[in-house]
Amino acid sequence: MNIVFAASECTPWANTGGVADVVSDLSKVLSALGHKVTVYIPYYRQVAKAVPKPPVVLESVTIPFSYYNRFARIVDGGKANGVQVYFVDCPELFDRESFYATPSGEYPDNDERFGAFSRAVIETTKLLGVPDIFHVHDWQAAMVSVFLRSLYYFDPVFRHVPSVLTIHNAGYQGWFPPRSIEKLLLPWDMFTYDKLENYDKLNFLKGGIVYSDAITTVSRKYAEEIQTSEYGNGLQEVLRKRKADLFGILNGADYSEWNPATDPYIAAHYTAEKLEGKKECRRDLLHAFGFDGVKDETAVIGVVSRFATQKGFDFIVDIMDRLVQQDMVLVMLGNGEEYYEKLLCEIALRYPSKVKVQVKFDNVISHKVEAGSDIFLMPSRYEPGGLNQIYSLKYGTVPIVRATGGLDDTVHEEPEGGGDGFKFQGYDSGALMAAIERALKVFQDKKQWSAMMERGMAQDFSWEKPAQEYTRIYERVIQNRS
Repeated sequence: MNIVFAASECTPWANTGGVADVVSDLSKVLSALGHKVTVYIPYYRQVAKAVPKPPVVLESVTIPFSYYNRFARIVDGGKANGVQVYFVDCPELFDRESFYATPSGEYPDNDERFGAFSRAVIETTKLLGVPDIFHVHDWQAAMVSVFLRSLYYFDPVFRHVPSVLTIHNAGYQGWFPPRSIEKLLLPWDMFTYDKLENYDKLNFLKGGIVYSDAITTVSRKYAEEIQTSEYGNGLQEVLRKRKADLFGILNGADYSEWNPATDPYIAAHYTAEKLEGKKECRRDLLHAFGFDGVKDETAVIGVVSRFATQKGFDFIVDIMDRLVQQDMVLVMLGNGEEYYEKLLCEIALRYPSKVKVQVKFDNVISHKVEAGSDIFLMPSRYEPGGLNQIYSLKYGTVPIVRATGGLDDTVHEEPEGGGDGFKFQGYDSGALMAAIERALKVFQDKKQWSAMMERGMAQDFSWEKPAQEYTRIYERVIQNRS
C-alpha cells in the first residue's frame, strides 16, 4: 500500500507535541509492515536550520489563490527506517520564528499557509507518485481531504483516492473568516452548516471531518468524549453524524527510546524481574533536583508536563498545602503558562524540603523523572491520548491520572491496590487528593506496591497493534471508494 502522510510536524525536524511523535513512529511501523510511506511537512525556519541545503526534488509547484499564485519547492528530507520525507518550501509562508503563532497570537494568514501546504502535497503526488491513501493530521492538513472532494473532484487521478483524518486534539480547529473560502478558491456553497461553516467561521478541522472517508482519534475514550458537548468544542454534532466512520486508536509508545532496560539517560537499567536499578535511578533523580536525606519510605512523586490548566495544574496548586503534609517529595519538570511557571516556583521556595521545580524542557531529565519517581502525577482536565502515563507504566512508576481520554484507557485501578495505577473522576481537586492518599497508603505496603509496578511493566503499548488497526481502516476506505 502506498500511503502519504500530511502533517504540520514530524520528529525530529518539527516537534511541539504528540502529533510529531505519532507521525514519526506510526510511519516507521507501517513501513516495517511492508507499506510504502511518504511524509510531507512544511520547511519551517527551524527545519531549515536542521537541514540547511536539502536536494531539490521539484523546483516549482504552482499553488493558485484568488488573485495571485504561490510557488513552492519540494525538497528532500531523506529516507530513514524506510520512510521518505519531503519538505514543502515556501519561504514567505514558512520561514518564520514559530510554527503557528507569535506571543501576540496566531499568524493571521494561517489559512493561506496551511491551505497552500495542503494543495502542494496533492500537486506533488501527481508528479512523484499518487498514493493509495492520504492520511492527514489535525486541522493544518485537513484541507487535503476538503480539496480532494471539491477542487479535485473531477480529476481522474484522485477521483478514487480516499483520505483518513486523525484528530489529535479537537480543541485546535483552524478557525478563519468567511472570506477565506474565496482565498482558497472554494465555492461559497461549501460555506454552510453541514460543510465548512462553524459559528460563522471557516473551520478547517470541521471540513476534514465532513470530507474525509474515515476519522480517527488517539484513544477509544476520546472518540466517545468528542461526541459530547463537554469535549467536542462545538464539533460534537458533526462527529456524531460521522460516528460510523469514527475510530479511537490508542497511540503507541516507542519502546526503543522509552525502556528502562536500555534507556541511555538513566543511572541504572532495570526490568520487572530485576528492579534493583530503579533504586539507583531514584537516588540519581533526587540528586538532580537537589534533594538530600529523603528516606526510602518517602514517596517520590514526579511530573513532566506543560504547565497549563488543561494539564490539571489548577488542581495541583489547589491541593499543594495539603499535599506537602504527606510523606512525599514532589519533582516537577516543564514549562508553559507564565502564571503557573511563577506560581510553582514560588511554591518550591515556600516548601524547599518538599517541592522542586525545573522550568524547562529537558529530554534527559524527563527520562530520569520517569525512571526515578515512585508515582507519576497526570491529572489532566482532558487528555486525548497521552504518552507519559504509558512511559510510567513501563518504568514501574505508578501513575495517578484523571479518568479521561487515553488516561482512562491505559490506567487501571482496582480495590485495595489492585490494577496498575490510580484514577479519579470529575473536575475536583479533592478527588485528586483522595487518589494521592490512596496511592501513598498502598506505597507503604512494599509487596503490594511491587505487584502494581510489575503489572504496569507487563503492559504492552507498542505501535504494532495500532499500526494494524490503521491498516484495516485504510483497506476499508480504499475498498469503499474503488
